Amino acid sequence: MAGINKVFLAGHLGKDPDLRYLDNGVAVSSFPLATSEMTGRGEQQKAFTEWHNIVMWRSLAERSVQLKKGQLVYIEGKIRTRNFTDRTGLKKYVTEISADHFEVLGAQ
Repeated sequence: MAGINKVFLAGHLGKDPDLRYLDNGVAVSSFPLATSEMTGRGEQQKAFTEWHNIVMWRSLAERSVQLKKGQLVYIEGKIRTRNFTDRTGLKKYVTEISADHFEVLGAQ
């Protein structure tokens, strides 16, 4: 059986999407998404926020320009990890959510 790589997130945009075009004309946008949950009970309750790097491609990326910092959105996608070598020669790894679908939640 093949594995399943599917992510469902609902959270707030940390900044407006950054839309750019690659040399081959493919649109790509990216932005951070914050998801929060409460841990503990009573007076010991604390909010815990996790930040996710969201990447959108092609027409979905072009549609993402309607999103604004602070908006609550629902995102479906896959976890992707890529690596690169930085300017100092160190190999770095980045984990991102490659989005397949998004919807704005709540009032706009």
